[in-house]
Amino acid sequence: MLKHLQLTLFAACLVWGFSQGEFPAQAQEASPPSKILPFGVNGKRNMLYDARQRPQSVFLNGRVYIVYNGDATPTKNNKGKAYPMLITYNPKTRQFTDPVRIGPKNSDHHFSPIIWADRSDRLHVLHGCHRTPGTHLISTEPIAAGTASLAWQAAPKIAAKLSYPTVFRVCNEKEVIAYRTDGHTSSWTYRISDDNGKTWFGPKDDVTDLDIKGRTDWSAYRTVLPSQDGKYLHMVYTDYDDYKTQLTPDRLFNPRYNKQVSNDWKYNLHYVKINLETHKVANAGGKTLQTPIDIDCSKQECLIWDTEGRGSGIPPVIALDSQGDPTFLHILSEGNLKTHGYYYVRRENGEWLHTRIHDSNHNWNGGYLAHDSRGVIHAYLITGEGYLEGGYMDGRGGGSIEQWSSRDNGMNWSKIRDLTPNQAQYPGWRFNHVQPVVRPDGTRVDGMLLFYGWNKNDDPTAMAFLLDEKQ
Repeated sequence: MLKHLQLTLFAACLVWGFSQGEFPAQAQEASPPSKILPFGVNGKRNMLYDARQRPQSVFLNGRVYIVYNGDATPTKNNKGKAYPMLITYNPKTRQFTDPVRIGPKNSDHHFSPIIWADRSDRLHVLHGCHRTPGTHLISTEPIAAGTASLAWQAAPKIAAKLSYPTVFRVCNEKEVIAYRTDGHTSSWTYRISDDNGKTWFGPKDDVTDLDIKGRTDWSAYRTVLPSQDGKYLHMVYTDYDDYKTQLTPDRLFNPRYNKQVSNDWKYNLHYVKINLETHKVANAGGKTLQTPIDIDCSKQECLIWDTEGRGSGIPPVIALDSQGDPTFLHILSEGNLKTHGYYYVRRENGEWLHTRIHDSNHNWNGGYLAHDSRGVIHAYLITGEGYLEGGYMDGRGGGSIEQWSSRDNGMNWSKIRDLTPNQAQYPGWRFNHVQPVVRPDGTRVDGMLLFYGWNKNDDPTAMAFLLDEKQ
């Protein structure tokens, strides 16, 4: 018998007539504080995660459901032990419910939860995933207007081990979950469910496994996004040498910067397109590849940008343009390992192009990219003066939030506005991991963004924020 977990949400769910708008495309003043609403307390690093682990919100039947890591208590190493939390937001009243704990305390920031809704309008939460199966919960009843409480039931495990799970709704009444199968050098793969998350099946072979065929310790970081028709999964990834096996003393020497570097630096961009119906994997030119793809095959067949020693930490963000083609927002080191830039990457006439947008103050800053219906491209960037250096919290980037836009297919960019919360109220804070609020089908809710921030000390005292521009 499935184990039931009871959860009470102290608010009525009212249906909100949400009319879709557009992201602002004209210059304006910074958003007033009333549009940026704080929620959640005592978050820790990656309280809201980067694009490898999504979604963390879903707009369902008039209410936004959000999950995050919070209620952390400080530890000696400043990492903190946090709980997976759930909170809901009513856009009509602009009020949050009290947050509730939906799982046990943990010390691993990778355990941050994700949330999605299946086609029966039941909510799913998955948390505790980092080389573990994690905990998968399903609401016992569909979420409807007027729901005052939620009951959860434990669901069967999706896989033996998962890291960085990302879930999307795809074609033929199915959901897909993409994830890494174990540690750094393990493979990346996916599973599909056609029964609202009760069972999951996958391809015979994983998509990538870079260190097979004798190339020890080669690794990848990836992000994914479904095609508009849900039949394909776009996957972009960086490569790096994890160098756990001591084979040669200078494997991590970077000739561009003439120094030994750490495995924190990820290089190049590789791209594949996965057919979710046939499980065939093709490169950008349409060539079907044998899987799992190793590092040599990837560099020969999948490489779309040789960054020539310039590195990043965080992998790119993916967005689809008006033609349904993938575009990317990526960070790369520049003159040295403490100077970085944001780049817009797209394919035109068979050639991959990349245009610099603006500075980034860290190689782990998590921005967001969106194309609107008017053809304007919007990049939400984390910026700051100088390279951000510090302890545990600052070690994964952070800064101010700026919106930059392009009206000429990414050739030229201009700053539209500053979205940083009021510095009088949050002096010295850093902010990171801008992400959209999405509907069950994965489409973004215009005018709503999530991010989190923390003060400049190292205690796990982060807070999450919702930008809601709809009145």
